[in-house]
Amino acid sequence: MRIELLDHVAGARAARGVAVIIDVFRACSTLACAIDRGAARVLPVAGVAEAEELRARLPDALLAGERHARALPGFDAGNSPTELAALDLRGRILIHTTHAGTQGLVNATCASEVLTGAFVNLSAVAGYIRARSPEQVSLVRMGHEGRERCVEDDLYARCLLDLLEGRDPGLERVPALLREAPAARKFFDPACEYAPEGDFAVCADVDRYGFVLRLRRATGAPAELERVDPPWIAAA
Repeated sequence: MRIELLDHVAGARAARGVAVIIDVFRACSTLACAIDRGAARVLPVAGVAEAEELRARLPDALLAGERHARALPGFDAGNSPTELAALDLRGRILIHTTHAGTQGLVNATCASEVLTGAFVNLSAVAGYIRARSPEQVSLVRMGHEGRERCVEDDLYARCLLDLLEGRDPGLERVPALLREAPAARKFFDPACEYAPEGDFAVCADVDRYGFVLRLRRATGAPAELERVDPPWIAAA
């Protein structure tokens, strides 16, 4: 298994094999929460206009997302597990757009499989990849706004790499290390109402979920995330 570390949208475009699109604060954590809370379909998109146009075709859908970490005008929620918890997602379609995470998901078009990467389901992602045993794995750190490296995504990539290569990643240290990340400061700043402290608690909850999220593409349809539960199926 060859494992390559890549960054940002360019890295997503270069990803081959099984690609893990990493966005710990908060896109990939939020997406897992949406699935866990019963969303029937979760559709990641790149642009704000694209999200709004898609909702026009799917009027019962909910819109969630951010730019510069703040919820978008007219959207039902920001990129926030806490805000999603206030919505009844059961059986609903969620359209999601963010500065980094969804950009990586939709741009990883040359990968054979695309997974989301966040600490909430780290061990599930590692177990899935080990079961699939692909020749190539691409770990794509989306970073801050998809343009610069960040502590939390780098930490996730190191932990996943350790799990895939049979080393102990020291997961018990992850919450404390995340708490010291510069991007975590907003969760503890009362002035940053767009980043509730509860969001940090979710994002730092290692292995909260036991499923993976895999991107599914179909001609003529928007990209969609599907929940995959163990037991994992090995690649043919």
